[in-house]
Amino acid sequence: MSAEPMRQAFANAQALDGQPLTYAPKRRPGDDRDRLVREHLPLVRRIAWHVHGSMSTIVEVEDLVQVGLIALVEAAATFEDRGLVSFRQYCATRLRGAMIDELRRQATTTRGAMKRRRHYAQAVAALTDPTGRPPEEAAVAARIGVSVERLRADYATADAVRFDSIDEVYADDLPWFADDGPDAFAQLSDGQTRDRLIAAITALPEREAQVIQLYYVEELNLEEIGLVLGVGAARICQIKASAHARLKKAMR
Repeated sequence: MSAEPMRQAFANAQALDGQPLTYAPKRRPGDDRDRLVREHLPLVRRIAWHVHGSMSTIVEVEDLVQVGLIALVEAAATFEDRGLVSFRQYCATRLRGAMIDELRRQATTTRGAMKRRRHYAQAVAALTDPTGRPPEEAAVAARIGVSVERLRADYATADAVRFDSIDEVYADDLPWFADDGPDAFAQLSDGQTRDRLIAAITALPEREAQVIQLYYVEELNLEEIGLVLGVGAARICQIKASAHARLKKAMR
């Protein structure tokens, strides 16, 4: 295949004088991204308060503002004016979508739980008397239109889960951080005591070891042990006392 047609096609091409072959997007007439961002800063805070008040209080409003500012800068960089929508309309949609996505990422409850919590709060606020006394459960349930049992199960317990830093809430004297179990020294001492007791019981005479086994493990009384061993209850009492004396001496 001849290369002559390609040479003719580039015969009138101008040299680039050593400039790199780079692509630069064509800027729109009057395109000023900084101006767009500055003009629409109040819109960010307005939409943040609207989303915060109408959907959830799990995320602070200032966090939504920060999310909105990032979305505003991205919208100013990607907006293409095709005559269909204004930048304000496009920006409002981007801001609201970014804030709702952030709420969904931070959400610790379902939409149904959030809705029930909102209805519960509205009912309590409407029924609270001027002195600040909260209403009874029956009154709140009647206003929502559910039974008291349903109110307790689905509405009053629909609070959002909040996560706090362990460093901020931890304290040695707080009961929920206390451990009821023995410490390492107590566990070591208990283990050594158990081993010594096992050795002492193993060293008992056969009849005394049988009485200890039947009394403490099988939980038989003295009469029942006497029937098993073929002696009277008084004799079993003597054997048990002798075994206790040997065990106390061994444990010392």
